[in-house]
Amino acid sequence: HVQLVESGGGSVQAGGSLRLSCSASGYTYSSYCMGWFRQAPGKEREGVAAIDSDGSTRYADSVKGRFTISQDNAKNTLYLQMDSLKPEDTAVHSCATAPPRYCSGGYPRRPSGFWGQGTQVTVS
Repeated sequence: HVQLVESGGGSVQAGGSLRLSCSASGYTYSSYCMGWFRQAPGKEREGVAAIDSDGSTRYADSVKGRFTISQDNAKNTLYLQMDSLKPEDTAVHSCATAPPRYCSGGYPRRPSGFWGQGTQVTVS
């Protein structure tokens, strides 16, 4: 049973920083993609950052230079360091993972893969 649990969300002022964590358990694939997504009220979900089992990363244009995705395989944890936060970053942020056949553009693809419940990030 695969489970992803996000933490680290909260409220910050514009220009501040947050670090999100995604703790994964029960996932046994040696190859995978993992990603962070966000969804603001009234907007579609968008991919923010992704990383694969080879360590390759990719970012949405809106967060390049501000966000950094990383993983600690020993802790089975995915991170998203968010710096220089803007009000438009306000959204529920979720993590997801999938084996390669369910990855598209480096991101886990719904409805396949495994998804966390999300954590709220509010920037004012």
